[in-house]
Amino acid sequence: MTENIKILMIDDHPMIIEGYQNTLRYTKKDSQELEIDIANNCDEAVAFMDKSVQKERPYDVLFVDISLPPSADGSMSSGEDLAEYARKILPNSKIIILTMFNESFRIHNIIKTIDPEGFMIKSDLTSSELASAFQAVLNNPPFYSGTVNSHIRKAITSDIVIDDKNRKILHLLSQGVKTKNLAAPLDISLSAVEKRKKQLRDIFEVYDGQDETLLNEARKKGFV
Repeated sequence: MTENIKILMIDDHPMIIEGYQNTLRYTKKDSQELEIDIANNCDEAVAFMDKSVQKERPYDVLFVDISLPPSADGSMSSGEDLAEYARKILPNSKIIILTMFNESFRIHNIIKTIDPEGFMIKSDLTSSELASAFQAVLNNPPFYSGTVNSHIRKAITSDIVIDDKNRKILHLLSQGVKTKNLAAPLDISLSAVEKRKKQLRDIFEVYDGQDETLLNEARKKGFV
């Protein structure tokens, strides 16, 4: 009996997507039929997801790159936001995160906020590992690549999670928005913005009061 598997691949590098597609088509089981859609940014991905819900043909698997161009309205700034959106509207879809980021604090944040069925660092990735991950996620999730597993095994001394509003503060600051203008888009008071910025400075251990230093540290950890 043929198993039809509907897949959405989200990555802003066409060559990478082509590689994923070729690997999956070449290594799939004979009984599996793959239907693959491709999105290169947040807006395209949201449109595909919404359409799959409307047509009552939800995706079985989503491959989500973390580094993506933000959505036109600024409501989504990364694949992390997309994955959280997918969790809400496609509760039965399996999510495979693929990223270049390999800092333990970033990895733990993704596991805590998204809890993906698959999580792979791109530098770990081989064709056979991608093929194994795909089958494992379909049948016996989760599948984590070596770097992810080694970070999980290490005792984490500081359990840092940067919530949605704090990520938006970093994103808006990186777009050149001044602190005094952050309150409105975030729908919080200016004092709450200041409090959150202090929180971020503590998290990233930045004490010179400069937004640029904060952003540089956030960039290093893959949050901007």
